[in-house]
Amino acid sequence: MLSAVWKPGTSAGADLPPLERAVDAAVQEDVRPVVAVYQFSSATPTDPGSRAAFAAYAAALAKGLPDVHDVIVGNEPNLNLFWQPQFDAAGADTAAPAFEALLAETYDALKAVDPGLNVIGAGLAPHGGDRPSSRPTHSPTQFIKGLAAAYRTSGRKKPLMDALSIHVYGENARVPPTLAHPRTTTIGIPDYGRLVAILGTAFDGTAQLGSTLPIVYGEYGVETAIPAAKSHLYTGHEAVPVVDEQTQAEYYTEAIRAAERQPNVRMLFLFHVADESRLEGLQSGVRYPDGTPKSSEPRVRAAIDAVPSR
Repeated sequence: MLSAVWKPGTSAGADLPPLERAVDAAVQEDVRPVVAVYQFSSATPTDPGSRAAFAAYAAALAKGLPDVHDVIVGNEPNLNLFWQPQFDAAGADTAAPAFEALLAETYDALKAVDPGLNVIGAGLAPHGGDRPSSRPTHSPTQFIKGLAAAYRTSGRKKPLMDALSIHVYGENARVPPTLAHPRTTTIGIPDYGRLVAILGTAFDGTAQLGSTLPIVYGEYGVETAIPAAKSHLYTGHEAVPVVDEQTQAEYYTEAIRAAERQPNVRMLFLFHVADESRLEGLQSGVRYPDGTPKSSEPRVRAAIDAVPSR
């Protein structure tokens, strides 16, 4: 997955050259390139002008990258790191309605470039508080409901997205991908049935697919401890729980096998391929920052190779 971060004044022409090189490299290796277009909360496109600029930026990237057939619009808009405001002064949801307007406009702009583009919505975070008064964030459950309510209110007669992306991290690296959340608003891999039901309630009966909407697990990662022999490749200090590489391999294998059994799931992205060198970042790769493999890589590769194509 390749990232393109929009902010006011961003030029698609300036951002295209490194993306073109990355897409060409992916195609040569028979890897399906996917581009995610999003912004941080300091540049949230909530007004008509910024929405139009964001949509035009996404469309220009799609036009300049003809080998890209999948575009994710948004990244964790249910978190205030990527979208503000989440709520208004009265505590009402403002994020989902505003993102619905952005997604609709960007969907139309991308389809004008290529009707066959697969437009993937949202990239939702798996957790959220739904409490306006303390670290205002939305759970994916409530955000989907808010997105659907705004869509229905808009009267739109076209879809918003061809698939939904959701990130499916556990609460921390020590939580296995088999742990379901039946009594909370969190959504992980084993909550597939509940996610399908939520989408059905939200969108069935409209122009937007609901219970049959394809699902993309846009990010899943399990951070590992760093062996002493590789410690010189990293800086900073680890701030979260980590597991050993054997556990990472086990969890990634379980996640791949679970996603394979879920009919609506089309993709699962392990995030990253190689670790970030800053320990405050993600050490969830199956390779170290120098590109050498962790002991988990052969098992993960074998699990991927065993997945039949759909």
